[in-house]
Amino acid sequence: MRRKLQALYGLKWDPFSPEVPEEELWVTPQLEHFGRRLEQQAREGGFALIAGDPGTGKSVSLRWLAHRLGGVPDLSVAVLERPQSRLADFYRELGERFGVLLVPHNRWAGFKALRERWQAHVASTLCRPVLLIDEAQEMRPEVLGELRLLASTQFDSRILLTVVLAGDGRLVELLRTPPLLPIGSRLRARLNLDYAGAPELGEFVRHQLSQAGNPDLMTPALITTLCEHSAGNHRILCTMARELLAAAVERELSCLDEQLFLEFFAPSGRSRQRLGSVRQRSAS
Repeated sequence: MRRKLQALYGLKWDPFSPEVPEEELWVTPQLEHFGRRLEQQAREGGFALIAGDPGTGKSVSLRWLAHRLGGVPDLSVAVLERPQSRLADFYRELGERFGVLLVPHNRWAGFKALRERWQAHVASTLCRPVLLIDEAQEMRPEVLGELRLLASTQFDSRILLTVVLAGDGRLVELLRTPPLLPIGSRLRARLNLDYAGAPELGEFVRHQLSQAGNPDLMTPALITTLCEHSAGNHRILCTMARELLAAAVERELSCLDEQLFLEFFAPSGRSRQRLGSVRQRSAS
């Protein structure tokens, strides 16, 4: 597919793929501000939150953030891959991410080892640890509570770890429950993502095409139509655009236009069913 994209359209990559290079991701002013704010916070520690409905850009924001913070010399960035783990597996993964050999059945020893590791690391290298957690709404309350206790020392006066939680509305509600209010009250930075308007989505599409190497691949009319039919959801937009791009490659079309969209997504008969199934898959 990539070779055909290069041969037919001069594209360096699929502009609507999840695998767009980190340095080419579309960054809104809101996300850029959050990144600067978090870069400052990471030198002091504490919790931050990225919240939004499915398809509004949480995972992409976290991916861009990992790339940005990973390039800061005095920060050590780790990603928790399995947020739904119980405490034992949580300690195993955290120990692996930060290079600490832990015995999960001895929670006190693991707790102590991790905090000592972070304290020594900060003292010897001045490098602050940062932990990024996607789909954080899947985390168990007891694991989140343990993470809060791990992240600070000296009666909460010294913060050892920066934690960025990314999740949907369930996470926001979870942080309002009495057991997790201590975390909710410690959020120092927030990025609230919402469904985008057509102008913002249009800017996104033009950015993706330009960075991939062919800003004229889609006609302005097609871009407008895609944006108006994506329900403000970046994921739905990308899914529809990728399907059109695959069809264009198969037919070896020189340009993607509104007629191609109508063939696939016209709101009548079988095309309406196709559009509904695409939106359903994208939102899940």
